Amino acid sequence: MLNINYNKNMKFIIDRLKEPSTFRGLAVVLGLIGVNLSPEQTNTVAAAVAGIIATIEIFRVEKQ
Repeated sequence: MLNINYNKNMKFIIDRLKEPSTFRGLAVVLGLIGVNLSPEQTNTVAAAVAGIIATIEIFRVEKQ
């Protein structure tokens, strides 16, 4: 049962991380707490997160 909830939660998180609005929202939150990133740094962070998600998707086993 835990595995079902884990997969469901991971799918939700991964789906949200694929949306550009998620990155904009994170940038706003980080700005509010005082973290300043240049546009280049923001793009680098977004590319790194996208790479991590892609790696997870490559190795993730889907139920059939």
